[in-house]
Amino acid sequence: MLADVPAAGAARAAAADPAQSPAAPVLAVAGLARAVPLPAGGARSLFSGVDLAVRAGEVVAITGESGVGKSTLLNIIAGLDEADTGSVTIAGQQITRLPEAQRAALRCAHVGFVFQAFHVLPHLDLARNVALPLLLGGAREADALARAGAMLAAVGLGDRAGDWPAHLSGGELQRVAIARALVGRPALLLADEPTGNLDPETAGRILSLLLAQARDNGAAVLIVTHSERVAAAADRALSLTAAGLAPSHHG
Repeated sequence: MLADVPAAGAARAAAADPAQSPAAPVLAVAGLARAVPLPAGGARSLFSGVDLAVRAGEVVAITGESGVGKSTLLNIIAGLDEADTGSVTIAGQQITRLPEAQRAALRCAHVGFVFQAFHVLPHLDLARNVALPLLLGGAREADALARAGAMLAAVGLGDRAGDWPAHLSGGELQRVAIARALVGRPALLLADEPTGNLDPETAGRILSLLLAQARDNGAAVLIVTHSERVAAAADRALSLTAAGLAPSHHG
């Protein structure tokens, strides 16, 4: 259950403390700013001055008011969107303004992304949806499907590998999206409201999986969430405002 998870985050906090780790961060963000155009002309700043470092084995949660740009920030970090200013470095490689082909290759090699809108492909069964990052990375089909089946079992969908996305509920689609993000054991896991469509028991299981990804595979995990329980389970919780990131009351 979710209520049991915060202790796991607290127990890892010292080991994941960036001040105690000499290694370079998996994710380094410096001076990110983004504004959106207004219908009448001009622009409105979403956020500016965003600085962040997330190291291997660390789980960081970002909270904030609706409309402040939390999902936009994740998309910029993943190289799916552009910042107006600032830089993003993943696994030692700056991705800011790289050509899209190079960004895509970097994402495939290092990043798992749990989208709020799922982005599960309707023409692929669940196993092939989950295996897709491995197949795109050149894995043998049999190996990729075996790993996908194991990951589907880990999210409670082990008996649904041959089903089609159209037959799933919103919560089940969310679990498929999480399995797909985790299957490649990425160095950086980005999750946009990963438990938002799930019942409390399933949400607890999924959150435990995300924490285990950091602990067991040394991933850097960045979660955008409205859930106080998810934020409390992280090693650090930060609040995104128009002026940047600041420690939240969970941190």
